[in-house]
Amino acid sequence: MMTQSEVAAHLADKLGVTRKQAKSALEELATLVGRELRKKDGAMKLPGLGIFRKRTSKPRKGRNPATGQEIRIPARTRLRFVVAKSLKDSVLGPR
Repeated sequence: MMTQSEVAAHLADKLGVTRKQAKSALEELATLVGRELRKKDGAMKLPGLGIFRKRTSKPRKGRNPATGQEIRIPARTRLRFVVAKSLKDSVLGPR
């Protein structure tokens, strides 16, 4: 797995900018994604990569495995990333 520093170094070499500028661009992208996802119906599409979305799960009933007692699991919001078809096909091959 590549680290943030390795990604910044790669971008710096490819784009002809300093590593500090590349790292700053990565941090700004992460900030932008976070800001968009904090909106009510937050979603952000990164062309060629995929879509970040918020997803709300409904409340449901569960069971405590130790005691068998039924419990209520509250609704909550989760983040989801859906990979773009073009990226999926380039990695896994067309289906």
